[in-house]
Amino acid sequence: MRIPSQFVAENKAVAGCTTHSLQTASAPSDVRVAIAVSHYNHAITYSLLCGAVETLNNAGVDSGRIEVAEVPGAFELPLAADALACSGRFAAVLCLGAVIRGETTHDQYINTSVANGIENIGRQYGIPILFGLLTCDTLEQAEARAGGDVGNKGSECAEAAIAMINLLQEVLGQ
Repeated sequence: MRIPSQFVAENKAVAGCTTHSLQTASAPSDVRVAIAVSHYNHAITYSLLCGAVETLNNAGVDSGRIEVAEVPGAFELPLAADALACSGRFAAVLCLGAVIRGETTHDQYINTSVANGIENIGRQYGIPILFGLLTCDTLEQAEARAGGDVGNKGSECAEAAIAMINLLQEVLGQ
């Protein structure tokens, strides 16, 4: 659950700091973005992909500057993200997938491995590698997060990518 920022009181000490605010409305004009997307649970992951691409397009990233790499399942997302990041062609890599709990603890191993792999790649290459993996108990929860009542986490992932691209360019002076 998120607490909207309008409920956070201003603080005089913080007001004097140099602040790099979230900038999600537009992406720099020349960026390229990659999306690694799991084919497993395709109905869900395709909705995440559509939300991500629409959000990137709305922020000024042409579809021609977006590359989509399909992988068999969520476990393969870190390897694809590593290859895409290592190419040096992208300002960010989004990783989209959906793991839905079954009768065993298999989902926990997949989720942990994917999260650790994605986090390591981002630090290794110094570009945003976004975690857009739904980790749900039920199909209904996944549907709600892939364009349903809870929104589209693919779109949120793209917004985070835009914010991080802008932040890194501002902080690093690029």
